[in-house]
Amino acid sequence: MARYGKKSQETVEKTMRKRKAGTLKSGSGKKVTSRKQAIAIGLSEAREKGAKVPAKKGGSSAKKSGSSAKKSGSKTKKGSSGAKKSKK
Repeated sequence: MARYGKKSQETVEKTMRKRKAGTLKSGSGKKVTSRKQAIAIGLSEAREKGAKVPAKKGGSSAKKSGSSAKKSGSKTKKGSSGAKKSKK
C-alpha cells in the first residue's frame, strides 16, 4: 500500500522545482535552499489540499499541539474568592 498519494507527490515535485529555480520562499519570506526544508514545505501544502500524506512524526511541534488540547482548562487558585477576608 502506498504511503503517499499521487497529488502529494506532484505537490512535492512542484516545490522541489521552485527550490531549484530559487523562487521557493519559507513562511518568513526567506529563500529556501535546503532540500529537506523544500520537501517539508511540499508535504505541508499537500496536507492543506487534503492529499494522502501520513501524519507528522513526533517532532516538537507535533507534541506541543497534542498537549495543548489537554491543558486548555482555565487555571484558578483554590480558595480564592472575590471577597477579601477582614482581620479581627
